[in-house]
Amino acid sequence: MRFGVSLPIFDRLADPVVLAELAAVAEQAGWDGVFVWDHLQYRPPITSATDPWIALAAMAARTERVLLGPMVTPLARRRPQVVARQLVALDQLARGRVIFGAGLGLDASGEEFSRFGEPTNVRLRAEMFDEALTVLGALLTGEPVNHEGRHYAASNVQFRPPPYRDRIPIWIAARWPNRAPMRRAARFDGVNVIDLGVEHLPAVLATIGAERPEGTAGFDVVVGAGPGADPRPWADAGATWLLTGFDAFTVTVAGVEAVLRNGPRR
Repeated sequence: MRFGVSLPIFDRLADPVVLAELAAVAEQAGWDGVFVWDHLQYRPPITSATDPWIALAAMAARTERVLLGPMVTPLARRRPQVVARQLVALDQLARGRVIFGAGLGLDASGEEFSRFGEPTNVRLRAEMFDEALTVLGALLTGEPVNHEGRHYAASNVQFRPPPYRDRIPIWIAARWPNRAPMRRAARFDGVNVIDLGVEHLPAVLATIGAERPEGTAGFDVVVGAGPGADPRPWADAGATWLLTGFDAFTVTVAGVEAVLRNGPRR
């Protein structure tokens, strides 16, 4: 099992300099990955946020080993061609250490869809998400792309350079027992199962394994827990990553730093 942290980039943590320093602390303490939330705004009483891509670039410049990425980007409210450029630039800066976490997102998190005129219908956003993943994946190959879809177009374009190590792993966010996100995740490199009880992990693995010819071999199963959680039940149930998370409303820089300096509970 590998161990990472998931940082809410709000209020006290809404500063790329602070986040870069925390990433450096995490690397020194032996964590395997440092990931950041991707939100334009969040629920009150939170008032401030920062840009995840700028923050990740700062983190990449301060580290050499830890894996980095957004957890998770609501891809349906972004242009896939812009995200492709951002991902490759970040991956070059990090020398191949980027993982792309993507999901539908929730308007309830801060009304960041409705307040900016973005679609809130879940079925429509899911359709946009799937098409955006197709376009993004094609652009990340570095090969010529021709796509004419309902929501996105890419007419005879070729994005160079490709990712630093040819491809960037993609983890898809899901919530159990919703099966559609699990089936979507099975087409990629991993699933980030949000708010999951360990007792449900075998069912998650069975659902994903049934969608893949090779089962879950080589597939990342990412779960989250609070600081100090025992990783053994998760490892025994089949998780490959445990992300330590923090309450967005009470998190402090000092509190995060203390958890990071203690290192993961292996």
